[in-house]
Amino acid sequence: MNDHFKLLKLKAVDYIDIQIIAGALQDAIVPTLDISYDENLKQFMFASNRFRWENKNVSGDERINCAVTFSNVRKAQRKGLKRNRPSTFLNLLTINLIDQSEDKGLIIELIFSDDATIRLEIESLLCHLEDFGEPWLTEEQPQHKEE
Repeated sequence: MNDHFKLLKLKAVDYIDIQIIAGALQDAIVPTLDISYDENLKQFMFASNRFRWENKNVSGDERINCAVTFSNVRKAQRKGLKRNRPSTFLNLLTINLIDQSEDKGLIIELIFSDDATIRLEIESLLCHLEDFGEPWLTEEQPQHKEE
């Protein structure tokens, strides 16, 4: 493992920014116990371990712990997450940003495998991603079927 790794720290305020964060989080593993919505603070947060796509073929395949926070959240809904199995893990596929209209705000969709989705109604986009801890080597690189 590389002794001089860099922790990723990103901020999203527009469509291009959120696409960069979505790319960094593609195939992140998210424990359902590490997902939280604080209605009073209007923040949705989750921790994950993400594949370090930015270091692919540099220091071997690695994963690292990562915290993600969405601010300005008015409402959080989930579909396909099993509440009776709280210690399950989700595989994050992508993040979509949908502009409803000026008066209705924006929608963030966190799309997971097995048809699970978290939908956030937000006033304006503000997302922070921050790695923490040290990366570890993984023998399995995420694979996707060619379409």
